[in-house]
Amino acid sequence: MIIGVPKEIKNNENRVGVTPAGVIELIRNGHSVYVQATAGEGSGFSDEKYTKAGATILPTIEEVYATAEMIIKVKEPIASEYNLIKEDQLLFTYFHFASYEPLTHAMIERKAVCLAYETVERPDRSLPLLVPMSEVAGRMSIQEGAKYLEKPLKGRGILLGGVPGVRPAKVLVLGGGVVGTNAAKMAAGLGADVTILDTNLARLRYLDDIMPANVNTMMSNEYTIRELIPSHDLIIGAVLIPGAKAPNLITRDMLKDMKPGTVLVDVAVDQGGCIETCKPTTHEDPTFIIDDVVHYCVANMPGAVPYTSTQALTNATLPYAIQLANKGWKQACADSNELKLGLNVVNGKVVYKGVAEAFNLEYTPVDSIL
Repeated sequence: MIIGVPKEIKNNENRVGVTPAGVIELIRNGHSVYVQATAGEGSGFSDEKYTKAGATILPTIEEVYATAEMIIKVKEPIASEYNLIKEDQLLFTYFHFASYEPLTHAMIERKAVCLAYETVERPDRSLPLLVPMSEVAGRMSIQEGAKYLEKPLKGRGILLGGVPGVRPAKVLVLGGGVVGTNAAKMAAGLGADVTILDTNLARLRYLDDIMPANVNTMMSNEYTIRELIPSHDLIIGAVLIPGAKAPNLITRDMLKDMKPGTVLVDVAVDQGGCIETCKPTTHEDPTFIIDDVVHYCVANMPGAVPYTSTQALTNATLPYAIQLANKGWKQACADSNELKLGLNVVNGKVVYKGVAEAFNLEYTPVDSIL
């Protein structure tokens, strides 16, 4: 198969879809890899490294899309890429369709085969291609939250871990999945007073067993959230419903109950966000303030640490990419239920129920196209 790796052009996105190590493995399996010039530079991988790995460097994004049968990316295509996508072309990347209707309609119109990292799902309901970036984003949410709690950045002026004789910051984590667990670990490690909420009692029991003594667990519901937000300094939104829009757990009216300078970090923003007042921001302009509450809503948080993120992502995606390239997408998805669940839009049809429901579109069962 002919595989293309374009340069990411989303604002301040420095990751790349495949590392040179990944290129070597794809070529060993008999495939050709075409990488756009400078695609890996932001992650620390020069064109020379890709050439040594066996890839062919193409000068423009147009040539990469025109040449490739399968495109491996990191982030969803943006508007300037839509017309480059060909009918039947396989796109293997994060899409987060349910949070952005224009992208969904564009991919339907282009009749591409869109296999989304975020909905590839194992039998145990885990999301193997979302996990590495969720780990990065969860840990980063505390780094960024701690920074924006500083007074010059309009935060409360509180040190996350406190010092002897002064209490630490109170951190509230909404969601006990991969993002929430990593956020809680980082916050606890810095000495914060952490509370993590989830609706799954079994998960809360597990977290209660593994977390240090400065992490408390509570059942998540609106009453509990309203009770806790006035006393917390940093609130992390870490809720995920695979392939669907995240629910609003923090509503607009709750902001008035928060202390001035409270910081909200919505890691779920690329799935629509779990904080009603959040809207996607960029690393260039990451925050905004509503009712004296600082909102950090960067939609590609791991893009700020691309060297770590790109390697972590390729570690997870490469085995699936090899399956798709070796067998072709249709056979690979027929053979692997994990990959089949990754299909969202295929040849103009929406085949993932969460996406169809988000925009009231016609749903086509995926088995009918395999």
